[in-house]
Amino acid sequence: MNLKSLTVLYAVMAMSASLRADVAWGKALQQAPSWYCSDEAAKLADNLLAYQHSSGGWPKNGDMSLPPTAEFLAKLAKGVGTDRGPTIDNGATTTQLSLLARIISQRPEKRWIDSFNRGFDYLLKAQYANGGWPQFFPLRGNYSDHITFNDNATSNVMRVLRNAFEQEPSFKFVDQARRDQAALAYQKGVECILKCQAIIEGKKTIWGAQHDEKSFALAPARKFEPISLCSRESVGLIDILMDVEKPSPAIIEAVDSAVAWLEKNKITGIRIDKVPLPDKPSSFDKVVVADPSAKPVWARFYEVPSFRPIFIGRDSITHYALAEIELERRVGYGWYATEPNSLLDNRYPKWKKKLAQK
Repeated sequence: MNLKSLTVLYAVMAMSASLRADVAWGKALQQAPSWYCSDEAAKLADNLLAYQHSSGGWPKNGDMSLPPTAEFLAKLAKGVGTDRGPTIDNGATTTQLSLLARIISQRPEKRWIDSFNRGFDYLLKAQYANGGWPQFFPLRGNYSDHITFNDNATSNVMRVLRNAFEQEPSFKFVDQARRDQAALAYQKGVECILKCQAIIEGKKTIWGAQHDEKSFALAPARKFEPISLCSRESVGLIDILMDVEKPSPAIIEAVDSAVAWLEKNKITGIRIDKVPLPDKPSSFDKVVVADPSAKPVWARFYEVPSFRPIFIGRDSITHYALAEIELERRVGYGWYATEPNSLLDNRYPKWKKKLAQK
């Protein structure tokens, strides 16, 4: 079915509330295996087909348990480039592919397989020759053209590729040609991650949220996302490197260096509380509270080269305390990370033990 026919079909179907899937979009990948062969899963899969761009990718931040609106379908048919365009940001495209794979593994219907293949090919086409992925594809000519690690965009893509070429159970239907392409793309992605690791004053550290697509240097994005080192996304990249079956000395060095940096730059003795606002009962503030018993946290962004935690409002001014930026940014962005804890306490020690046994 071509895009025009699909648009007409869903413009009619969207008028029916019965098309809405019962499972919330944010929980679609958390269902029991039996659910993926259900009629409800089929509804959701058909919704995904309607949201898919002609390029093969999907937009972000939409509730795809609902059918698309007539307005969205009209823009989709015209190829209008908006913030709803195809992207790997915020789990877009990789989430849809992972969901389709689970449904196809139970009910291998051609329209879903065709949709999956177009989405999978989108990821392959979007990759730069140097191995990185931009946030949006087709390119937009702004900061989103940078190699994007923010919100685990690259890590999510590489997990989908790995699931395909290693034939994870839900991905066994993927054809050999695409598996071979995925393996090559994955290897290029690993090489790109190694090239992007920031070297500050002669020492390897971690990664930024985005890196220049040509030089691999740390790069800025939005007004409150300056050049910096980024703890949360670096954990995802370290996990990708530790997943390599036979890690090279370069991979081992990269992981060891990044873990050492995270260990050295953890923040202890504080916790971040949500505090109700007296004049706005339904709203809250985020407050840093002293707590000697709290588990370590890490700043989302670290200044280069000082490694001081930094916090930036929409005025683009760098501050060194969360309380110094406006309320909207304090509560509307994740300024601290806890993800390194499980890496340092569990996954990294297990990885080192496994290496020692080889």
